[in-house]
Amino acid sequence: MYPGAIESPEAGRGTYAIQDLNLQIEAGEFVAIVGRSGSGKTTLLNILGGLDRDYEGQVFIADQNLAKMDDVELSKMRNQTIGFVFQAFHLLPQLTVFENVLLPSRFSDYSDTEIFQQRAQIALARTGLLHRASSLPTSLSAGERQRVAIARAILNRPPILLCDEPTGNLDAETGQLVLDLFMELCENDGTTLIIATHEQRVSKAATRKVVLEAGRLVDDGGKA
Repeated sequence: MYPGAIESPEAGRGTYAIQDLNLQIEAGEFVAIVGRSGSGKTTLLNILGGLDRDYEGQVFIADQNLAKMDDVELSKMRNQTIGFVFQAFHLLPQLTVFENVLLPSRFSDYSDTEIFQQRAQIALARTGLLHRASSLPTSLSAGERQRVAIARAILNRPPILLCDEPTGNLDAETGQLVLDLFMELCENDGTTLIIATHEQRVSKAATRKVVLEAGRLVDDGGKA
């Protein structure tokens, strides 16, 4: 991400959620974004993921300038390049675990249904939830639902995962299981992890810690 300012629609005219931010993240890094509530962590994730386009400046993902993409190109990039893991899970309650994990395949250019079903099984196996494939989300614990969300995020094997407080709703033991899974994805698959977090154990596990304060970058990293 290169210098620019991002205006927050809800913050009022002339105020900015993020400003004067110059940040570059390399492939395969595990980056923790930390800061108080309202410091701009979620806004930064939304911009990096192409979910928020109301900004000035330039954002490049894999050498592609997001500002120059139309909606179709941006949707395709998100589907193939970025996986999203949200604190609130965002699972569809009427679909089974397996069907939720398969959702990204509906928006893919690749139409081999059997391949996606195999990938969904592998993703659920990696998250320890293959035995829950036919369950509905309402029957799962918070930790299980978060792991389903992770399985969904990695279905298309994206090189980048953006995660917003992924352990925030979990107890210590379950949160550690989720953190271990993220570290495995980074170390074994070369996945770039960018995680907004309040939790010290997550920032300590990261290879780099980025600190935001009132929308400004006060520390761009180095060893976390």
